Amino acid sequence: MSGRSEDVTLDETMRQSGVTMPTLSGVGERDGDGDGAAATAALTVLDAETAQLVHLAALLAGGSEAAIREALAAAASQVRATWVEEVILQTYLFAGFPRALNAAREWRRISGRPAPTVDGDAIDDPAERLAWGEATCATVYGRFYERLRVNIADLHPALDQWMIEEGYGKVLSRAPLDLARSELCIVAACAIARQDRQLHSHLHGALHAGASAAVVSETLAVVAALLDEDDVRRYQGLWARVQGK
Repeated sequence: MSGRSEDVTLDETMRQSGVTMPTLSGVGERDGDGDGAAATAALTVLDAETAQLVHLAALLAGGSEAAIREALAAAASQVRATWVEEVILQTYLFAGFPRALNAAREWRRISGRPAPTVDGDAIDDPAERLAWGEATCATVYGRFYERLRVNIADLHPALDQWMIEEGYGKVLSRAPLDLARSELCIVAACAIARQDRQLHSHLHGALHAGASAAVVSETLAVVAALLDEDDVRRYQGLWARVQGK
């Protein structure tokens, strides 16, 4: 494959990658065990709804406007609306406000759903947001958490504060989308944006949050049709290193 194939639909992607589309599984819960390592995988099957969500997350972060509109239209009938809206919200962390705003505008038009008058899932209390941010970040990074905090603070203390309070506290600790699925969507976003360092971290993070290795592999397969061949080979090698192969 040469160049990104943004017009490839999810069904075509799954057929090309050999990933099956089983029936919808239950929704996982945000339930870290404290040390950032999931004792057992809570998400062991990449169900059809989650695969569609991952595909959408990749396009929101790096797809064309036409591809995003097509993915949102498909998601409107195949993915629960609360999940779609959470992925749109978290897109601003990984692809910026312009893409998040444009996606939200298209989603309102395509879905016909009005915006809520009140954000009932907001974590507004500063102390609560900080506590959630530290806990969620520690779950994602596991044994690498303390080193991460030092490394980011060495870049700038504001970045460390924003990462915890804004990224992991305000956004990624929101309740409607469980952390395992949120991490799979971040994997997709980092892959299409060619952010290898962050992809490496969130491949670990998806495992720490409760996704099985098989589910992470299938997530990469979903995104593969949107990537160049060189990217696919590089990410396969990166994933192999994460698994210790």
